[in-house]
Amino acid sequence: MAELKIFGYADKISVKPGDALSFYVHADGASEADAQLVRLIHGDAHPDGPGYQEEELQSPLNGSWPVRKQFTQVGSFCTVADPDHRLALDGSFTLCTFVYANRVGDGLRQCLLGRWDAFGNRGYGLWLNPLGLLEFGYGDGREVDYIDAEVPLLKQHWYFVAASFDAKTGAATLYQESAANRYNSLLSKVAGVDYRSHVRETLRFRPVNPPEVPFLLAGAEDFHEVRGRFVTQCMNGKLDRPAVFDRVLSRAELDELRQTGLPPSEGIVAFWDTSHGYTAEGIGDHVHDIGPHGLHATGYNRPVRAQTGFNWNGRSHMFQVAPHEFGGIEFHDDAIIDCNWELTKTWAVPADLRSGAYAFRLRLGDGKGLREEYIVFFVRPAVPRAPIAFLVPTASYLAYANEHLSFDAEIMQPLAGQSPILSEIDIELYQTKSFGLSLYDHHSDGVGCCYSSYRRPILNMRPKVRMSSMGVTWQFPADLSILAWLEHAGYDFEILTDEDLHLEGVDALKPYRVVLSGSHPEYVSEKMLDATEDYIAGGGRYIYMGGNGYYWNIGLRDDEPWCVEVRKLNSGMRAWQARPGEYHMASNGQKSGIWKDLGRPPQKLMGVGFISEGFDSSRPFRRMPDSWHRRASWIFEGIEGEIIGDFGLAHAAAGGLEIDRYDLTLGTPPHALIVASSGGHSDNYVTVTEEVLYPYPGLSGSHDYRIRADMVFFTAPNGGAVFSASSIAFGQSLPFKNFDNNVAKLLGNVLTAFQSPKAVPGWAWTLDEKQFR
Repeated sequence: MAELKIFGYADKISVKPGDALSFYVHADGASEADAQLVRLIHGDAHPDGPGYQEEELQSPLNGSWPVRKQFTQVGSFCTVADPDHRLALDGSFTLCTFVYANRVGDGLRQCLLGRWDAFGNRGYGLWLNPLGLLEFGYGDGREVDYIDAEVPLLKQHWYFVAASFDAKTGAATLYQESAANRYNSLLSKVAGVDYRSHVRETLRFRPVNPPEVPFLLAGAEDFHEVRGRFVTQCMNGKLDRPAVFDRVLSRAELDELRQTGLPPSEGIVAFWDTSHGYTAEGIGDHVHDIGPHGLHATGYNRPVRAQTGFNWNGRSHMFQVAPHEFGGIEFHDDAIIDCNWELTKTWAVPADLRSGAYAFRLRLGDGKGLREEYIVFFVRPAVPRAPIAFLVPTASYLAYANEHLSFDAEIMQPLAGQSPILSEIDIELYQTKSFGLSLYDHHSDGVGCCYSSYRRPILNMRPKVRMSSMGVTWQFPADLSILAWLEHAGYDFEILTDEDLHLEGVDALKPYRVVLSGSHPEYVSEKMLDATEDYIAGGGRYIYMGGNGYYWNIGLRDDEPWCVEVRKLNSGMRAWQARPGEYHMASNGQKSGIWKDLGRPPQKLMGVGFISEGFDSSRPFRRMPDSWHRRASWIFEGIEGEIIGDFGLAHAAAGGLEIDRYDLTLGTPPHALIVASSGGHSDNYVTVTEEVLYPYPGLSGSHDYRIRADMVFFTAPNGGAVFSASSIAFGQSLPFKNFDNNVAKLLGNVLTAFQSPKAVPGWAWTLDEKQFR
């Protein structure tokens, strides 16, 4: 009997009453699942808090859902539209491309380009074979004939490769030459490596090219009697300017093409100019064929664009300046953007469903472990009415979606100071390719993952989940501690998401007197950052509830907001490093990296910015002298003593995990007050790399005075104000002793004052109260 497992996702993450929401569910070993609509209240089962809390709600969709096994197309590739079957070549032909392989050999067969039916052995293709050798071959439906190069390709090296077939003689030739220059490949010419191979053989029979076999870039077609047709033999690496000709190109013509990237005019069937189509706002998934037939290609699972090509010379680092040098399209055999499962259920969000965090809870059997799934979504109000908005950091949820840090990140255990605690869900996540990767992971070829999407099951965007490497809740389940406190304290609040903020800008925030962030709003687009700054400067009050926020610049396409992009550059605390020249995002054309390096450090917005992280312990805050100033003393009304938050669900204190500090040199407003600070952090806390010009002993918690969380308050123009908690662990201290603690009291003082239509207490001058109404 098959093991029972259930997973699912929705097509939207943010909805309003009346919106249609579609659900896609996969199940192993079952044909029915029990579904229940739930409102999610508290997501942490830690014994020092109130425990896990959800509210079951009435819904027509409650009850039995039909479920079945679903299949996911993993791997990125390009499909070619060829309605007239011009690529089903009957006579002589030549295939060629520039190629930069990330993974060579390892028993993998990787198709560079061709019309290859791997199930029926029909068509033709140009491959890297399992030994890493360039290979050209074809089949007639019964058998396969092929020709191999003499030396394998080296990874991270640009080559120009070609294969030709002479229909008159049956002769096949392979052409393999280095296309490296001083900048574009791993090895320089001093290495003295022999990259070239030229082989000629007469093959035994002619290929058969049935018209129904598709032409693919970076993949080949396969078939399974249950699954149907799918793509296999996906490539790991970059292609630049692939082409097909209906004749045999001479050695001199191939040499010219290798040197210039320009094709001979005679005999072009298709020439995909991978550098065509760049705009100031980026580039999409459409790959333009400049040949006579317009056989354009379309990327699947978001092949990575804005990558350097075979002719990148190291001078331009912006594709907008020299697009002809950025023809590289990068493919990965484990890329996943959209599972594209068949629809399971569609639901119209009820008109009376109040704003909040929700899920359809799906269960098989006893509903434990892999037999329970929560498909999470967030409901906005149809018309904003509450004074408070909680801004759900969904972009950051996607950044960490299905992270593999406990398994693959060498730094994780030293950083956490503990061994990971793995559940069956963690193991299932790691073993299943179709769940995809996070922005902290590397593809199978060692390249950092720059895209993440919510159109797939996200196993750590569920309630109850603990991050295995740290032993604490993280992102969504941690943010439920903030929502649970708002609920417990009786505040009138509504939900917004990062997606809403990116698409609608400051108009999404304007209806609210006060906005609270999540515990770790690390990934933000320029539109999100602009909107937040304009909201505060226009009189909005903002409570930054976390640490290491407003850090990475991300890209989203407005028409596909479910997918975020980031490039990890040569600064910041990063899990991987983008290659030189590949710093600008294909989604919007912007340079990625941390906002500090783009002229907008978070200190300019929230008064604080990232200084350290450590996951072995947390520390309490202590009141600072500014806390007794008349402008800030009201924050501590009803609180005895100087110690704040010597308790919590994240390592037993409010200051920890990732922490921020005040810094006038980076733009902290000069009138900002430090009302409390943590201190005495362990040596697992190390000063962030962007603050260090030279490494030296003493850059750790017990030595560097800068490693602290600074709780900061300042007023802003037009009656605005900002309070920054500066610690991810802060929100996870709220539920301690059923929300009866001094962290909850302090935050209550701030939120009550911030939501008032009156001026924030302690202003140094009088303002007309009408402007706050």
